[in-house]
This record gives sequence, C-alpha cells and structure tokens, in this order.
Amino acid sequence: MSERNIPIALTIAGSDSGGGAGIQADLKAFSALGVYGASVITAITAQNTCEVRAIHPVPLPMITAQIGAVFDDLRVAAVKTGMLGDADTVACVAASLEQYKPAYLVVDPVMVAKSGDALLLASAVEMLKTRLIPLASLITPNLPEAAILLDCAEPTTVAQMETMAEQLLSLGSGAVLLKGGHLEGSAEAIDLLCDGDQIYPFSSPRIATRNTHGTGCTLASAIAAGLASGLSLCEAVQQAKDYISAAIAAADRLQVGHGHGPVHHFYRYW
Repeated sequence: MSERNIPIALTIAGSDSGGGAGIQADLKAFSALGVYGASVITAITAQNTCEVRAIHPVPLPMITAQIGAVFDDLRVAAVKTGMLGDADTVACVAASLEQYKPAYLVVDPVMVAKSGDALLLASAVEMLKTRLIPLASLITPNLPEAAILLDCAEPTTVAQMETMAEQLLSLGSGAVLLKGGHLEGSAEAIDLLCDGDQIYPFSSPRIATRNTHGTGCTLASAIAAGLASGLSLCEAVQQAKDYISAAIAAADRLQVGHGHGPVHHFYRYW
C-alpha cells in the first residue's frame, strides 16, 4: 500500500484519561487494523478502570473547528462517533457531518460507561434519534442502549433481538448492528446486523473476563476501519467481530487498573 493510499478514519468522541475507551480506544483500533486515525474530542473525562470522576464538555465552536480542520485537509474515508454527552453537542456534530457528508458514518450511541456512569444526558436521546442517526450508515447499540432508543424493555431472546433490530432500523440509519453481549444465559455473544433486506448473525464464544472496558468503542471503530479500507459492511463487521473477540480474549494479559480493565488492542503485536 502506497503512502498516499493509506485509508483514513476519523473518530468524534470523548477522551478517556485511563486509555481504555473513547478516543484512545478508537485510535488504537484504527492503528491495529492498518488505518490512519484522526480525532475530534467532544469531552474530556477524568476516568479510570473504576469510575468516571468528572466530565468537561468541549465548547461547541472548538468541536466545529476540529471537524473542519480535519475534513479540509485529510481524505477521511469513514467517521465513527462515540460519546457526545448532551443535545447541543449532538446537534453540533450532526450539522458538521451534514456539511462534509462522509461516505461512511458509524454511530455508536454511547450512553453509559462500563462503570455505570452516564455519558449521555437523557435530554440528548431525542436529538440523537432525529439529527444524527438518520445520517448514519450504521448504528451499533448494545441492548440497554437500544432499549433507551426505543423506550422499551431489553430483549431476553435472540428472536426478540431480531424484532428490536428491525425497529431500530426505522429510526433512519442505513443499517443496525444490535450487540447481544448483555443477553443472559447464552454461551455465545451474538450480534445481529440488519440492513432492511436481511438479518445477519455474528457469533463468538462468550469470554469470561472482567476486562471489557472499551469493547463498544473498539468494535465500532474497527467497523469504521474496515469500511475505510474498502470492505463491504458485512466484511467490516466480521473483521471487527473477530478483532474484538481476540482483544477480549487477550485482555487479562494486560493487568491494567483495579476495575474493568481494557481489552488488548495490540494483542497481535505485543
């Protein structure tokens, strides 16, 4: 691959000072999958593997300026959004993406940290549904996030997940990847990709570890990396599923922090 043809992906998300999730996880996933990563920081968090101690939103003009600076110079092939925090930030990011129209937009509707701390105000959910999700090529909610988006109970079976994925598609995104990691009683972690024509299951063995900080950020970023590299949506999701499964399987090797430690983004290289 020539230097001029290195794919570029952009993450628009919050910073995790502990390094396991958010912008830091996104850039690690991009790098591990051979994609150049650019970043727009929407919030600064004082965070570690145990808790989110403080959140400082980045002023809206600075978010707009960051997005403009990246798009005016870099050939961005795919964008991934993560923690946006509040309704004004969601609207700000959506306005810029409406202007620059990236070929691929993966929206990870980040709402709650692994520690249980809220990362999206309840008042921002409607803005997410009306302004940002309709711009998305793909949204990647987990079951609790999907339940909030649809204002319903979490599914307890794969059949209920299929119905939920189709309902999520009606919010206006091009496709939905409903992540089933929270589904209890299954030896497999099953995610469902719904594109309006078909539902594709992606399954991997459930791994016994508490070190799963940043899994959602990493999966969405890995999908964006695949799309930036020219993979089809199904190919990008499969590559990302394989990558995050291996990163979780290797997570215990890192021994970072005293809470929910990070996945091992560089398990192939370290």
